[in-house]
Amino acid sequence: MSQAAGAEEDGQPLHVASRLHAFNRFELKYLVPVEEAAAIRDELGERMDRDLNSPVGGYGVWSLYYDTPQLRFYWEKIEGLKFRRKLRIRHYGDLDSVTDDSPVCVEIKQRVNRVTQKRRITLPYGVARRLCDGREMVDHSVKESAFIQEVLDLIVRLNLQPTAITGYQREALVGRDADTGLRVTFDRRVRGRDRDFHFGTATPENRFTIPPHMSVMEIKVNERTPHWITDLAARRNLNLVRISKYVQSVEAFGLAPRSVFHINEADCPPPPSPIEQQPHTLLKAGAQ
Repeated sequence: MSQAAGAEEDGQPLHVASRLHAFNRFELKYLVPVEEAAAIRDELGERMDRDLNSPVGGYGVWSLYYDTPQLRFYWEKIEGLKFRRKLRIRHYGDLDSVTDDSPVCVEIKQRVNRVTQKRRITLPYGVARRLCDGREMVDHSVKESAFIQEVLDLIVRLNLQPTAITGYQREALVGRDADTGLRVTFDRRVRGRDRDFHFGTATPENRFTIPPHMSVMEIKVNERTPHWITDLAARRNLNLVRISKYVQSVEAFGLAPRSVFHINEADCPPPPSPIEQQPHTLLKAGAQ
């Protein structure tokens, strides 16, 4: 995948001929403290480039997830089904200026064994809401017909409804030269809500669903992970985690019992503050 393709993956490709986009990839996820994530990002910067759509400090990613009243998609993830999928509307950027004309992606994300597949279409937000919330057929081209029909069929047949919103700040790097299929993202300030499902809500009640001092690092590859990335993970003692921001939100808001995959604050204690470190420093100095 070229850098331009990586930009389109996380960008707003309204200028291209087709609004449809699809790709397959493998994903590896790690939970790392924000400070360590910054150091890893700097180290990766020696062999990777910053995504063209990722400014310094990153960009916002907001997703509205749909599920059945019985949370079918949630339970498929928990049970680890080899084939499972999710439907969501995703917006890139801040929510302050969202209007019905703002570009969003209606996306089906599915897992087939170990491969993650995404298919999406870029639509104006108002049109996306008519499709997903109003359950209306919207204008589309012949090429887009099969995907639009699939989305509408899922919503009507399974009685899908808005269930949770997730949001975070993302920084992205893309591989260069022989590693053009490589993409690494760092997501921090992961938060969400279980109500006020309109992106344009004036005063949304968001809350952190992952401790704010932790970030989610994802390594995404088309085929195999470069050996130097594997070496970096081993050298820094990074452990793979089975984490889903949607699952984390569902459990954080009490929509389902907390599973063994839930990230608890007690398992990720924040680093000690300078005041907490001071007595230890004084004691060490006195001992010396």
